[in-house]
Amino acid sequence: MFKNLKSTILAILLSVCLFSACSKKDYFVDTGLHDPNYNGTILQYLNAKPMLFDSLVRVINVAGMNDVFAKENITFFAPASSCIHRAIKNLNANLRSNGKDTVSKLEQIKPEVWKETLAQYIFKGSYRLKDIPQIDTAALNAFPGQGYTSYGGRSMNLGVFYNDASGVKYVGYRQLILSFIPDFSNPKVGLINTPVATSDIQPTNGVLHVLRYQGHSFGFESSRFITAAISAGIAKAGE
Repeated sequence: MFKNLKSTILAILLSVCLFSACSKKDYFVDTGLHDPNYNGTILQYLNAKPMLFDSLVRVINVAGMNDVFAKENITFFAPASSCIHRAIKNLNANLRSNGKDTVSKLEQIKPEVWKETLAQYIFKGSYRLKDIPQIDTAALNAFPGQGYTSYGGRSMNLGVFYNDASGVKYVGYRQLILSFIPDFSNPKVGLINTPVATSDIQPTNGVLHVLRYQGHSFGFESSRFITAAISAGIAKAGE
């Protein structure tokens, strides 16, 4: 009898769970696809995320390019602030080794240096992942991506890398890559590839792709950034 009573109670509890509190809709909400659109300019988007882009926003301001990011239609490959910090760290190591004062503020580096370097990450017009051809970094002759002229007039390479899945080539997820070309006489040699972490964010004045910050130094090549900064002259702190 006790066994039958126990079974009856268990059945009742199971029914209550199925038809009331344990209903899937009580704990599961399907949010669907996230909206890629942002109701604001690229500059407003960057300002809204200081944890990622506070130093980048300062660089844009020092470079005098606020209007580019607020008013012009552009595609921007946004480097995180940590990429800028890495470039400054490398610059300071060079200055220190040569017995020179180090940089403590971004404003000590001349605006033209920031502008020229920043322009390598900007392209006029709107380019989403679907608009860019395939790149295979191990087979550039077959899938080279495509050369695009950056805002500052330097040729850069853009491509979408097709990852493999379950042993099948090119059927996995797709990742956008921005590549710096060190030598234009050999445009497929020595590319500095920087993958995109988040693509196709769409503010009101263009498209934003956020670069993966691991390993990337602002300006792609530390030696080029160091040479440009020193050649232009570095202001003393407090000037």
